[in-house]
Amino acid sequence: MTTFIDVRNMVRWVHNRGTGTVIREIAGYLEEDFRRWQSFDKSERVANHTPFGVIELMPISDPELYAFKNVNGHPFNPARGYQTVTAFGVLADVHNGYPVFLAEMTLLTALRTAATSALVARALARPDARVMAMIGAGSQSEFQAIAFRELLGITYLRIWDTDPASSAKFVRNLAPLGFEIDVATSGSDAVRGADIVTTCTADKTNAVVLSDADVVPGMHINAIGGDCPGKTELDAGILDRSSVFVEYPPQTRIEGEIQQMDADFPVTEIWSVLAGHTPGRVTPEQITVFDSVGFALEDFSALRYVRDQVENTSFVQQLDLVADSDDPKDLFGFANSPALIN
Repeated sequence: MTTFIDVRNMVRWVHNRGTGTVIREIAGYLEEDFRRWQSFDKSERVANHTPFGVIELMPISDPELYAFKNVNGHPFNPARGYQTVTAFGVLADVHNGYPVFLAEMTLLTALRTAATSALVARALARPDARVMAMIGAGSQSEFQAIAFRELLGITYLRIWDTDPASSAKFVRNLAPLGFEIDVATSGSDAVRGADIVTTCTADKTNAVVLSDADVVPGMHINAIGGDCPGKTELDAGILDRSSVFVEYPPQTRIEGEIQQMDADFPVTEIWSVLAGHTPGRVTPEQITVFDSVGFALEDFSALRYVRDQVENTSFVQQLDLVADSDDPKDLFGFANSPALIN
């Protein structure tokens, strides 16, 4: 049998445990898995692109578990009443290949993305960072804000979105949680005085939502919106004068901000920083960029965490997902079993 957590039960479980707690605890699993990066069999995601968006498969495994996430990115979906990103994920036992855990991952992806951003920012941002600017107030934004409060103690936010309704939604959702929020008049206005800048917009285009002139020494930039070929958010000049950190270079060079740069543009793999092998921020004046496109290890960590938390609880159900016959060589007999047919 395969353990399954559906949308309703994921929502119920997150509400029961608390969004901030879930994000903080996912970050713990992420750090543990990044520290053992070299034990994973890794590859860039498999993507099928259409004029409407992209559908991707994100696989990874360690010696015990295989994981994949099926995820889409359709930037025009909200105008048609659909989510931009939807996903589900699976954990399978490496030893026999059987799926052992199946989960919704639309909500879980938002939680793990936020946890990853804040975990990395804790390693790269100045320790005295107190103000975060957010360019883009869509479906990911509230989770990012909560993650930065949980892991870095940031409660003062400056936001900008081209859609006033998105900004109003952001304020409506987060002001009751104790955040101090300023709605800026432009992207440049939002980043003025910020220690950390998060960029997270949905349009699939080579845009400049953060200009080089707006970036000052000491900033940490959490660039999470550029996540497929032909989609970027940062002025290339920012990258030229920053230390750039990435998840998995073969994937990021195709999909991240650094797709704008030469193939030999220098980057640092974030796992090496989290494992203590490579320095992150070395001076207060250094500009750091986390060029994050989302990587399968993050899904692996999130699925592993949720599986551990919901096992043997009322939040899961068991699915008969594998045709597992008594005689492994007689699948035809199994398919004609009177006990199943009648």
